[in-house]
Amino acid sequence: MPRRTQADNKTRPHKADVSAFLGSVEHPGRREDAQQLLELMAEVTGMQPVMWGPSIVGFGKYHYVYESGREGDSFLVGFSPRKANLVVYIMPGFTEYADLLSDLGKYRTGKSCLYLGRLHSVNLQVLRTLVRKSVSQMQRKYSEVQADP
Repeated sequence: MPRRTQADNKTRPHKADVSAFLGSVEHPGRREDAQQLLELMAEVTGMQPVMWGPSIVGFGKYHYVYESGREGDSFLVGFSPRKANLVVYIMPGFTEYADLLSDLGKYRTGKSCLYLGRLHSVNLQVLRTLVRKSVSQMQRKYSEVQADP
């Protein structure tokens, strides 16, 4: 199998305006939650938001190489205001965060995706802690973490 590189990855950072993207979110409640999440992540990470692909706001950047040889770059933590849910990307997954999730409120998870309806249905202090701990875990795992892509 040929080695896949960063050029093969569809989700890459680019210079689109994060504020303009968030301003274009149709649902007013989702737009308000996205703005609140932007502020929370910026405060917790101390990093600037960057658009990744057409609809993900990411913070920081790390380089990964899988055993298969596939490699690329990704954000440390991010979110996307989708129609059905606000999706928060917790890159290390949720294995180490069962205690936090039990106090989070209303959510569901995928491999690295935390699906939230509205932010008023979750404990924002717990979400803040989850973001902080996941970023710390990624920084420990990947030595060449960058604040800005």
